[in-house]
Amino acid sequence: MTPRLQKLFDSIADLNPVERLGEVTVEVPASQYQAVCTRLKGDGFEQLIDLCGVDYGAYADKPREGPRFAVVVHLLSVKNNVRLRVRTFCPDDGFPVVASLVEVWPSANWFEREAFDLFGLMFEGHPDLRRILTDYGFVGHPFRKDFPLSGHVEMRYDPEQKRVVYQPVTIDPREVTPRIVREKHYAEEKDG
Repeated sequence: MTPRLQKLFDSIADLNPVERLGEVTVEVPASQYQAVCTRLKGDGFEQLIDLCGVDYGAYADKPREGPRFAVVVHLLSVKNNVRLRVRTFCPDDGFPVVASLVEVWPSANWFEREAFDLFGLMFEGHPDLRRILTDYGFVGHPFRKDFPLSGHVEMRYDPEQKRVVYQPVTIDPREVTPRIVREKHYAEEKDG
């Protein structure tokens, strides 16, 4: 970690940076998320590279202790040549909400809309929080771990009605484990 970055973390209370594989991550409480990000922008992190949602439900095939949903922000300081990841957990799994960063970095707008659409994360103060990748009539949030693989509805063009119609899924659930077909005596040794 660079000395300038360490000095920045020392000046902001309650930040515990973790460096792993050459990348620095800071976890911020949801109540301080917007204030810390505003401070980071003022201290030279002028670019928000990415913002995404994460669902830690049943993470690594184990139930997770603590909050289920997180928002992860990737920042870049061009003048200091430093990257930083900021992660905050939504305090309520039933209604995950964190502050919007659109006022801090306008580029967060569509990223937050995407996290809302795909994970159901709410961003308090966002000027236009609505779906961006799925249809307005879409039910659920497809990147949540509890969303069914086949979805809830399917759409098709109905030539009689001359429009797209939605109907309940008729796809039979399938196992996503590949089946291997081999000859009958594949593993037996051959003489000769």
